[in-house]
Amino acid sequence: MLIRPLLDILFPPLCHICKTFIPDAGDIHLCAGCREKLVPVDSPLCPVCGVSFATGSGIDHLCGACLSHSPSYTAARAAYAFGGPVQELVHRFKYGHKVHLCRPLALLTATHLAGFAAQAAADMVIPVPLHKKRLRWRGYNQAVLLGGVLAKEWRLPLVRRNLCRVRWTEPQVSLAAAERVQNVRGAFAVTDAASVAGRRVILVDDVFTTGSTVEECARTLKRAGAEAVFVVTAARAV
Repeated sequence: MLIRPLLDILFPPLCHICKTFIPDAGDIHLCAGCREKLVPVDSPLCPVCGVSFATGSGIDHLCGACLSHSPSYTAARAAYAFGGPVQELVHRFKYGHKVHLCRPLALLTATHLAGFAAQAAADMVIPVPLHKKRLRWRGYNQAVLLGGVLAKEWRLPLVRRNLCRVRWTEPQVSLAAAERVQNVRGAFAVTDAASVAGRRVILVDDVFTTGSTVEECARTLKRAGAEAVFVVTAARAV
């Protein structure tokens, strides 16, 4: 009974963002003030790519891009808009080597997108892979860490090595939308097509920006025989 108060004195639970003391931190460790600044991606949105519409009310409907060209993935959803506390968590996790931040990001995502995951009725979780050169430089794949928590929360197997990146690509962050598509074209491969044939896949990444990376991954998985690919990201660029 005395262990928890003692641990709070020795290692006080602080908000990951503002470092405020949180008496009942739970697993996420974000204070009420920072959680209020999170902007969930909610309806009305495009039921395919998941882009939210500026209007505060209305029903979900296809966006212009999905009407003119259907993506390879079945549907994509992000938990939160990429900004404020979410952007800080992602940047510190991805570029600052704060790997422990994968847990609050993934738990927030798992909670917000639980309904989407249930409707997907997926057979497995597959993270977007990194090239081995970037993996050596960074030391970890942020999508694998996020996917591991999501797979556990949603009680699905995490398949780490079947989808692989077979050639080097330049960082997408510095490229325009059209350049991003060409940059990742043919960059992925499935090593064991039989294991994804006829299966429903949740494809996990950290941020959905233009969608070119997850589109190419989904195209690769569909060519290997996957029945459906559902994209899940912690954040989406607005």
